[in-house]
Amino acid sequence: MDYILYEQKNNYAIITINREKALNALNSQVLEELDATLDAVDLDVVRCLIITGAGEKSFVAGADIGEMSNLTKAEGEAFGKKGNDVFRKIETFPIPVIAAVNGFALGGGCELAMSCDIRICSDNAVFGQPEVGLGITPGFGGTQRLARIVGVGRAKQIIFTAKNVKVEDAYRIGLVNAVYTKEELMIKAEKIASGIAKNAPIAVRNCKKAINEGLDASMDEALVIEEKLFGDCFETADQKYGMEFFLDKNKDKVKEPFKNC
Repeated sequence: MDYILYEQKNNYAIITINREKALNALNSQVLEELDATLDAVDLDVVRCLIITGAGEKSFVAGADIGEMSNLTKAEGEAFGKKGNDVFRKIETFPIPVIAAVNGFALGGGCELAMSCDIRICSDNAVFGQPEVGLGITPGFGGTQRLARIVGVGRAKQIIFTAKNVKVEDAYRIGLVNAVYTKEELMIKAEKIASGIAKNAPIAVRNCKKAINEGLDASMDEALVIEEKLFGDCFETADQKYGMEFFLDKNKDKVKEPFKNC
């Protein structure tokens, strides 16, 4: 891997996009390496992922404009599909994914963050979808996910004006969950990841699946999805242990980690 760093820490792992001189911009190679890294995650051990960018200036400053500048219509569509396929893999990844946004998250960087389940950022973060200023539309899911996260009106304004979204506004409109100093960001991201990793892995995975699939269904259909995934947790070692521990009167016991999936 030339542009992706992968570090596993106990039951969670960190993926770092490592193209700092280009502000971690996404070219085809970065997308391919990110895709391959996701495929190689050991889901028998890893229960949560963190995605961040190398350095303090940029999470991902966008897609690589140098690569995009001479694309044909067919090549542009194929490049969009390549990014969409990777980001959709993140969005539907079996385990939770946290975006730790350290600096610029513009264009493809904002889209990458939005494909993650939880977004936290440093106080120097800047978000935006500047594509119309370059003569194109967002191509890695920006027109779809932004409206779902912050609402249609706000999404249209952000995309149509191509203006950057400052960190305080990103927090106010719900684009990010929390804002930390640059020094605190990864500490907080790892604390969240570690906390998630301590919970029952099958239950956490089923919660992510229920939320994702339910959002695209009617309420009646969504409740059936939830019922099935709720039922799927029963008869597992984690369910039996978790409930037995809760019901045990001996509160001096130390709770053991949940089993791996």
